[in-house]
Amino acid sequence: MTVATGVPPREPVRAWSKVPEELLARVPVEQRGAGLGRDAVRLLVSRGTQVSHHAFTELPRLLRAGDLLVVNTSPTLAAAVDGRVGHARVVVHFSTRADDGRWAVELRDPDGKGTTRARAGGPAGVEVRLPGGVRLVLEEPLGAHADRLWWARASGAEVLGMLREHGRPIRYSYTERDQPLSVYQTVFALPTADGAGSAEMPSAARPFTARLVAELVSRGVQFAPITLHTGVASAEAHEPPYPERFSVPGASARLINAARAGGGRVVAVGTTAVRAVESAAGPDGVVRARAGWTDLVITPERGVRVVDGLLTGLHEPEASHLLMLEAIAGRAAIDRGYDEALRGLYLWHEFGDVHLLLPEESPHTEHCCSNCW
Repeated sequence: MTVATGVPPREPVRAWSKVPEELLARVPVEQRGAGLGRDAVRLLVSRGTQVSHHAFTELPRLLRAGDLLVVNTSPTLAAAVDGRVGHARVVVHFSTRADDGRWAVELRDPDGKGTTRARAGGPAGVEVRLPGGVRLVLEEPLGAHADRLWWARASGAEVLGMLREHGRPIRYSYTERDQPLSVYQTVFALPTADGAGSAEMPSAARPFTARLVAELVSRGVQFAPITLHTGVASAEAHEPPYPERFSVPGASARLINAARAGGGRVVAVGTTAVRAVESAAGPDGVVRARAGWTDLVITPERGVRVVDGLLTGLHEPEASHLLMLEAIAGRAAIDRGYDEALRGLYLWHEFGDVHLLLPEESPHTEHCCSNCW
């Protein structure tokens, strides 16, 4: 695998500098009130600079027959585990398994509140003792200028088995408490033959339920599954994404190409789906079956070739993902949408509300769509 961590051509500059504390989603929506389900979140819809406010359960009425949703089937791993470096306690976040058997890992310090804080990476040769007799030795940083994540080699036992027995989902300080792994699995998650998965949940798909999927299908909306195993996010530094393993099956490539040829909109569910599909698209915009590693970083300068819309969570003002959103919808649409999200007290992060970015529609299209059902 080639590690490329090129910084986007420019950093996003936002009108807001920090998300207010009260807008951080600290627990899943189903734990905020009796009878609430995963789909009981709010949905902000941006069509260009036109913004509207909805319940997520209205999604089937906001899409139309012939549209296609690209969904990530990667399951979430219990990727955080306690360990020791000498006598010091650490928490290891397992990010990505390389082709040579090594793991990209991040070492973090416990903060005494059940979560963690950033820790200086390295140095090479550091040994971490983990449960089940696993020994982890740090070898080298992922990149010349990226020492938060390190390549490490494990010995003594199999890492995925150790995580299944002793691991827990990665949790950051804005959340209220630990949650079971089931809370971090989406309705689209499927077990993989080799046990691989995502270090952190592909969270844009979290509000979907089986019932909502059935309603979408009944209205003529199609689904194209892809897989992209997400690595550990940068909670503090907001770095661009590292290389990640992905797969776009031939059947999904054909569905995407057919939807585009038939005038349907290709809407990615999550930034991971965008990265996978755009990595499988040629300069001609045709998607072909592809699997391997992607180091693609989508910016407004690079643009998108296939994706028309995006369903995603709300991102921090420094997040590199915002450049991807700009590539799809334009800067004005993102600024207007986030202004409305702040004004409307939408909730941020993996347990929060969601944002649907769609292309601007002509008055004729809107009229036709409103009379479809």
